[in-house]
Amino acid sequence: MNRKTCIVIGGGYAGIHAVKAILKAWRTRGDKETLRLILIDKQNEHIRKVLLFKPAATADAAIQVPFKELFPEGVEWMQGTVVSMDSQKRDIFVQDVQGIIQSFHYDMLVVALGSVARTPASDQGGIALADFDSARRIREAWQYNLEKATRESDRKERQRLMTIAVAGAGISGIETAAELAHYARIEARNKGLIENDVRIHLYNANDRLFPEGPEKVGQKLERHLSASGVDTIHGCKVLQEKDGILTLSASHEVLAGLCIWTLGLLPNAGLQAMGLPVNPEGYVIVDQSYRVIGASGVYCIGDCAHITDAASGRADGKTCKEAIAQAARLGRIIAADLEGRRAPEHEPYMEFFCFGLGPEQGMAWTRKWGIDMVITGKLGWIIRKFTWDSASFQ
Repeated sequence: MNRKTCIVIGGGYAGIHAVKAILKAWRTRGDKETLRLILIDKQNEHIRKVLLFKPAATADAAIQVPFKELFPEGVEWMQGTVVSMDSQKRDIFVQDVQGIIQSFHYDMLVVALGSVARTPASDQGGIALADFDSARRIREAWQYNLEKATRESDRKERQRLMTIAVAGAGISGIETAAELAHYARIEARNKGLIENDVRIHLYNANDRLFPEGPEKVGQKLERHLSASGVDTIHGCKVLQEKDGILTLSASHEVLAGLCIWTLGLLPNAGLQAMGLPVNPEGYVIVDQSYRVIGASGVYCIGDCAHITDAASGRADGKTCKEAIAQAARLGRIIAADLEGRRAPEHEPYMEFFCFGLGPEQGMAWTRKWGIDMVITGKLGWIIRKFTWDSASFQ
């Protein structure tokens, strides 16, 4: 019986769902060939990156899931970093945690390296919400500031210590601001401070929230944030934080005890190191069935791929919902390619976005039959929580 080796690089949302989809496709094929399925990631656990704002707000957040808990027997995983590849020989070279480089031969290779957080220059100050460690440092910083505020007699300085700026108003910025508004006020009250003196400023470079959707939905989001204690400042960028002073693009300065950067995502720099073809923005170029151009047997999905709808030319989004749909389709694509059948092609994901707006509060929006449907409150949060949990098999 023939044996095929499939290697998945990257244990984020796209990677773990690709593993699941490939296993399902293999079972559907009736074990015509045995499969060796290997997952490679630089960590030994899956990080629920869409929930990074939670450990920034509360110590009770658990967003790390060991790979050994995610997959059944028969899935191998290795902690390491792919340093190069030979697409002609179908070999990849992986450096493990001890610095030893090993080679692996593949029949199919799935690149799902994901994205990295866009971070400011080192002289711009603040803390970028980029990983678990930075989230923990953010929590320690605002808690330290509140403790210091309890001993501060100067009213202006006390208010500065109780002010948090969130620079960047995408989904991550919105959810971070809302969660901090809740937990920082609880902490202030517990320390004997006036909880309404905690101020969360959300700086938005655009002229409204949620430019991907209808203006009225963005306005509704802003009203919910305002009710929870978040002030949104539109058309304004934070340029620098230094010594508790924010320099803004609007040519003035404001005081803040902490600046948190939530500036969006960039494609993983490891893609170019692997020699994969990328577009000017750094995303891997694929066809309508996620095959990497010029690299036989190599596929790419998720944040690191440039995937477009053939009919409209619209690029797929870079959130976990698109990655999950791509992964499910990829399993069927690989099976079809192995059997010489016509493979499925990309289909765009429906217009759907949801936001967490603090514990048990959320908003979901979709458009169906030309009608905008908005769900808010606890039901909106339940929908949002479902998307978080299903993305990581929770």
